[in-house]
Amino acid sequence: MTAPAPPAGDGAAVRLERVSRTFGRVTALDEVTWAFPRGGFTAVMGPSGSGKSTFLHCASGLDRPSGGTVRIGGVELGRLGEAGRTRFRRERIGFVFQAFNLIPSMSVEENIGLPLRLAGRPPDPRRLAEVVARVGLTERAGHRPSELSGGQQQRAAIARALITEPEVVFADEPTGALDPRTARDVLRLLREAVDAAGRTIVLVTHDPVAAAWADSVVFLDRGRIVDELVRPTVAGVLARWEEL
Repeated sequence: MTAPAPPAGDGAAVRLERVSRTFGRVTALDEVTWAFPRGGFTAVMGPSGSGKSTFLHCASGLDRPSGGTVRIGGVELGRLGEAGRTRFRRERIGFVFQAFNLIPSMSVEENIGLPLRLAGRPPDPRRLAEVVARVGLTERAGHRPSELSGGQQQRAAIARALITEPEVVFADEPTGALDPRTARDVLRLLREAVDAAGRTIVLVTHDPVAAAWADSVVFLDRGRIVDELVRPTVAGVLARWEEL
């Protein structure tokens, strides 16, 4: 069974239309059509090999689909060249990964401000200080990543993703390497980015606890979206997971 796609409309931050991705004879995504609402928090789940990572890469412009279209903020990514997609991602998309991907030689503050510098826009000191404070790292602003705990590094990565005020933030297993208490703090920051700042979050996760922080959970299986769970609970996510 394939879940019905949300209706077309202007409220979508990200829209996929019949998106497929093949690798040789392997079909990782099979004509996926879906829309992620602007200002919403959506978790994407599925068993190993279901296409979650491929889905995130195609939806965010990190990879080109073999077929179909992806639009973010009304811009069709397939119409952009490689340089244009790189610039688009830098200016309008935020990324948070499990591995943090912080620059070891830079301080927390420098890491957070890096996307703006790469875009040729030196960060405003007040704005930078505000974002650093929001993730609770003011006292660590001058430290390098090696001097931080895993949770602090992930908070810095979230701040870096938010500093450009992106239209959408894609988070790929951001709590996978964290203990439960630290993971809760990271998820709370993502939740606040939606509720307080109106950001759009797309979270790929295998963790039912993490998924329960979202407004809805989309389930992938064999490269297709097969169901959606609105207002998820941990118990509800687990029950649906067992049916995949």
